[in-house]
Amino acid sequence: MRAVKGLLLAAAITPLLGACVIYDGSGEDNVSVRLGSHTTTAWSDDSEVLRAVRFEPGALVVRAESNGCTEASSFAVEVSEGDGPTRLTLTRRSPDVCKALVPEGVELRWTYEELGLQPGASVSVTNPIRLP
Repeated sequence: MRAVKGLLLAAAITPLLGACVIYDGSGEDNVSVRLGSHTTTAWSDDSEVLRAVRFEPGALVVRAESNGCTEASSFAVEVSEGDGPTRLTLTRRSPDVCKALVPEGVELRWTYEELGLQPGASVSVTNPIRLP
């Protein structure tokens, strides 16, 4: 009887173990993971892939992926000055592990003052942008 229960359990969970995961680490700057028909790409520099970036008078506004718990304090904004424009890089401090459905992502805002920027300054955002 015990052997029959074991066989039934094995037969029940076998379809759940049938997913195929392909890891492509070809030495480039990003890593692709394919699970079935879905592919996710992660950049090795830890900068967040953003949906949109815009500058309004006095503020940087970005749209980022969210599972419901992402806010401006979820990101560190690195401001690098040197030759050329000031570079801004947004890095997520911790993953958003909430489970809300937020398909449009969330809009986040930082004032120029918070970033130490002056109006009229030349600035570039180094994060990758996901096209719609």
